[in-house]
This record gives sequence, structure tokens and C-alpha cells, in this order.
Amino acid sequence: MIRLIASAFYRIPIKTRMPFRYGIATLTETPHLFCELTVDVDGKISHGLAADNLIPKWFTKDPAQSYQEEIDAMLEVIGMAALHAQEVGSAADVFTLWEGTYRAQQQWAQQTPHPPLLWNFGVSLVERALIDAYCRAIETPFADAVAGNLLGIELGRIHPELAGLTPAQFLPKSPSPSILVRHTIGLADTLSEAELTPAERLQDGLPQTLEASIQAYGLRYFKIKISGDEEQDLHRIERITAIIQANTPRYAFTLDGNEQYVRVEDFRQFWERLAETAVWQPFRQHLLFVEQPFHRRIALAEDTQRQLLAWKQRPRMIIDESDAELHSLLRALDCGYAGTSHKNCKGVFKGLANACFLAQRRQAEPGQDYILSGEDLANVGPVALLQDLAVMATLGLSHVERNGHHYFLGLSMFPRSWQQATLAAHPDLYVDNGQGIPVLSIAGGKLSLQSILQAPFGVAANIDLREAAPVVLPMRHMPPGISSM
Repeated sequence: MIRLIASAFYRIPIKTRMPFRYGIATLTETPHLFCELTVDVDGKISHGLAADNLIPKWFTKDPAQSYQEEIDAMLEVIGMAALHAQEVGSAADVFTLWEGTYRAQQQWAQQTPHPPLLWNFGVSLVERALIDAYCRAIETPFADAVAGNLLGIELGRIHPELAGLTPAQFLPKSPSPSILVRHTIGLADTLSEAELTPAERLQDGLPQTLEASIQAYGLRYFKIKISGDEEQDLHRIERITAIIQANTPRYAFTLDGNEQYVRVEDFRQFWERLAETAVWQPFRQHLLFVEQPFHRRIALAEDTQRQLLAWKQRPRMIIDESDAELHSLLRALDCGYAGTSHKNCKGVFKGLANACFLAQRRQAEPGQDYILSGEDLANVGPVALLQDLAVMATLGLSHVERNGHHYFLGLSMFPRSWQQATLAAHPDLYVDNGQGIPVLSIAGGKLSLQSILQAPFGVAANIDLREAAPVVLPMRHMPPGISSM
């Protein structure tokens, strides 16, 4: 049995080493939130951690909403998820406790303005901390807990087609010991060393441009963000193509549309113009997929479905922001998409179930290449990134989008004791940058996951949250009969 006893939240403000522009927002600083749960696992008290950035303009892309309003909304859904998990009481296993929390949060959110992608973010943070607490209590790494179905995952509760089946029937027998980094090229990123002025150059020992990053890390996988401005995107892709081809002979890439298109015909026009450019034909052979080009308002609409299915030469596309509910993947496949993304902020159990669902589809339709990609939202350690990588390894993904290590200076934003503990516990994943700061160790374009796979849920270091500021979560839509935190 498992039961949530208490929850506490802490945050630390973190700043980027350079601006990260994605979609309609440019990130320069953000709160990094930690969730600590006290959990009873079969009579044993265990503490579980989870963490995430409170990123603007992703969960709700409303230009009229202030950043503080968005932060308050994110904090509220997190707090409500913890309350709902406590209200569930004792559950047979982690999955049952997660499902009860998810359903209660869903019912509550229907009386609020919070969309599914946002309210489920709160559930996902609590879910991760519950998994961490459970794996610590039973002293078992996450991948082993999934393989033995110790978490009690019932795939059929998410995808009815998988009723009676277990994750071990679809996922790799052992997790990936390493993973390739797919480097994000943000819309404001400097591409070549020649463009970087002396005043712009940072003195932190890390590469700053695309060109320098390829050379320093041995990168071979890339994610190119597009803005929706046709002329600008065509010119920028041409420049990026030249740099990648000049610096690495073996490469692959994805395009991220960031919901920039509100009409299918506009993206189709861009795609057809791109196909006519001289540099695109050889470069296109290395394209893996296009991520969420359409705004969530239209991405899964019936008219979009009709237009996509009629567009026989469409590129392989996946959803990301539109993957807001448990059934979103099935709807996307019906619309002509090739799959979806996994991010821990969209849910661990959901991601595992989606991976199994797509694996079953591949078995049933050998000619179809269904996609589950690993994506990132500026994830950083010492907790969030490591738990994310533990899930990616368990899913058996060969590459994953990473950008947190590029836009943030390692673990420099966190207490020195956390930095030292993480470096000591994960010497394969982190390295001293020469200035006393632990930064990700990327060699040959890869991250080693060995220490992550030996930890309960990715994190082996002792993180003392008393060194962070406690947070009182705002509750603007508190239903009657539930006490606030």
C-alpha cells in the first residue's frame, strides 16, 4: 500500500546564460520548483523529490496573460494535485494513486480556466515525487520497477487496446546506458563563431554558438526551431544547414514548429517553398520529423484532419503541446500524425503507456513508422533532468532533445552542497567546467546514463531542500470541503 502523508514545496530563481527564444517567448530567468513528498510505503516512511522549471508561454500560449499570472496558475495546479493525492488516501500501488489523483484533478479543473496541459503538469510533478519515494522505499531503480511492474501500471486504463498487457512486453529488456543529445537551436541563438562579438562572448568555459557546440560536444543530432516567418525561416535554415554540414558528416535533425501555424495551407506553402531551395534536398534526407507546426486550437480539429489526410506528400509530424490528455495520441494518429513526444511534465505513466501503444501499432502495421520522441523544456539538474533521463532510458530512446545545459550554466544556480553532492554521485554525467561548476559531460554527442540507472529514480545525490526557499502555493479555485496547503 502507498499513501501520501505530507507535501512541501521550495523554489530557487535561476537565470539563463543567454536568452532562449522559442515560439512567442524568450526565456532569461525562471523559478525552479522542488516538490518533496512524505509517503507511507507499506508502513515505511519515504521521501520523494521532483522538480521543474516554471516556464512561461508553453502550458498556455496566451499573449495577454502576464508571467506572474502564469506562475500562479502553475503553482495552483501543483498544489491542487498534492491535495488530491492526499485525498485519495491509501492505494494499492503508485499507479492507482496517480490515477486517482489524475481523475480528481481533471474533475476539479473543469470548474477552472486551466486547460488540460496545464492542470496535468501539476499531476505530473506529484507523480514523479511519488515514484521517487516508492523506488527509494523498495531500494529499486526506476527501470527495474517498470520491468517488474512494481509500480502497478495498468496500460489498459490509459489505452484500452492494451488491457491485460504489461510494459515489459513492449519496452526494451534493459534501459539504454547512454543517449545521444539532440541539440536545440533556439530562434535567438548565435550560429557561427564569426558572428559573436567580443562583448557578447561569455567567459564560462562553455560553447556559445552552434558551431562551437558541435565541435566541443561532438553533436550529430539537432532540433531546429522555426518562427512561422517564411522568409526568415528559409534564410535561417540555409545558414544552419551550411554550419552542420561543414562540421559533422553524419547528422540528423528535427524541425520544431512551436505552434506557429494557424492554417494547414500556410505550413504547406512553407514546406513546398522549402522543398524548392537548393540546399534543402540533400539536407532533407536527414530529417526525422516535424514537431507540432500547428497551433493547439487547430492541430487535432476535424478540418485539420481532413486536410492532412488529403496531403499525401506531407512530412512526418508529431504533436507536442496538443498531447494534453490521455487520449490525445490516438486522436493524433487518426488525424495523420506519426506520433507524439514524451516529456516528464506531461506525465511518466502516460509516456510509458504511449510508448507501449506505439510499439503495439508497429507490430500490427510493420510498414508504419510510429514515433515517440524525447523532448525537453530547458530541463536542468540536480533532480528534474536526471529523472527525465531515467525515463528516456527506460523507453529505450536513442536520442533526446536537450537544451537546459546550453542555456543554463550547469548547476551554478544551486547551493554549493548540491553541486558537490551531484558531481560526486554522478561523475559520468557531470564534470567540473574548470571553474568549479558541475556541467553536463557530453562526449561524442552522448550522455552516459550509468549512474542514473543505478539510482532509485535517477537521483543518487542527497539534496537538502532546507537550503531553498519554501513556497506557499496560491489557491484561487479552491473547491469547498478541501483545506488549503
